[in-house]
Amino acid sequence: MHGEIPPGEALTLRGIGKAYDVSMTPAREAVRRLVAEGALFLSSSGRVSTPALSNERIEELATLRALLEPELASRALPRAHFALIERLETINQGVSQVIARHDATGYIRMNLEFHRTLYLRAQAPAMLAMAETVWLQLGPTMRALYGRLNRTEPPYHHKLILSALKAGDEPGLRLAVRADATQGLRMLKG
Repeated sequence: MHGEIPPGEALTLRGIGKAYDVSMTPAREAVRRLVAEGALFLSSSGRVSTPALSNERIEELATLRALLEPELASRALPRAHFALIERLETINQGVSQVIARHDATGYIRMNLEFHRTLYLRAQAPAMLAMAETVWLQLGPTMRALYGRLNRTEPPYHHKLILSALKAGDEPGLRLAVRADATQGLRMLKG
């Protein structure tokens, strides 16, 4: 989810077990679940790897984000108290720090934390689980994108999200979240 493994990288059960200090059984179960969620790819020969997404798949996942995330944000809006907004601003400052270090996986982690913190307030666990499944599928590909970008500040749309939350502006919030969720993915297509 955080892009720690690049797209198309092969994984072995033994390597996973060693990396996480677990036996083959939990490693196998984790791989099975991640394959079922689309976060890993299992070839007909049994090779397990992170997905290398096609343009069509990127477009499909961007569309899912554009549908799910504005709805989650909209449902969170009535519960967006001052402490939540303050927490989101703090996370956004953390995004600035990882950008300054040119830390692609840190950027992805903090960006997802920003969104997840907001979406938890929606109190819509099934929708959040679907969004997280999309994020899982995108992690390695997002690393490829953010590793190439030369960002110097947090995403512009985060500022718009925060402003809309402060103003209680649901249409503005939906628009800002939709744009933030899809803009980077559109840059991946090529």
